[in-house]
Amino acid sequence: MLEMALGGLLVLCAGLLGFCLWLARRLREQAEQQQVQARGFEQRLRELNKRLDTYLTGSIRMGEELYELRRVVAPLPEKLNQIEQRDPSSLSFTQAARLVGMGASVDDLTQSCGLSKAEAELISRLHQAPRG
Repeated sequence: MLEMALGGLLVLCAGLLGFCLWLARRLREQAEQQQVQARGFEQRLRELNKRLDTYLTGSIRMGEELYELRRVVAPLPEKLNQIEQRDPSSLSFTQAARLVGMGASVDDLTQSCGLSKAEAELISRLHQAPRG
C-alpha cells in the first residue's frame, strides 16, 4: 500500500515537474515576444521623435520667416500713403487697384485710369483675388 502511494506520488511529482517545465517554456516565449514588441515600439518611438523634431524645426523656421515678413510688410501702408500724397499720378494706380477689386478688366483700367496696357495688366495681376 505504501508502495502504491509512493508510486502515485512519484507520478504526481513527475506530472507537476512536466507542467512546471511547460510553464517555464511558455514564460520564456512570452518574454521573448515582449522583447520583440518592445524593440518595435522603441524603433517606432524614435522615428516619431525624429518626425516631431523635423516638424518643430520647420515650424520654428516658418515662424521666424513670418516674423521677418511682418517686419518688412508693416511699414508698407504708411509708405503707400506717403507716395500717394507726393505723386498725384499714383492716385490712378490706387484707383485701378480698387477697380480690380470690384472686378474691372484690363481695358476698363486703361480707359478709366489712363494706364498703359502693361501697367493695367500688372495692377490687375497684383490685386486680383487669389483663385481657389
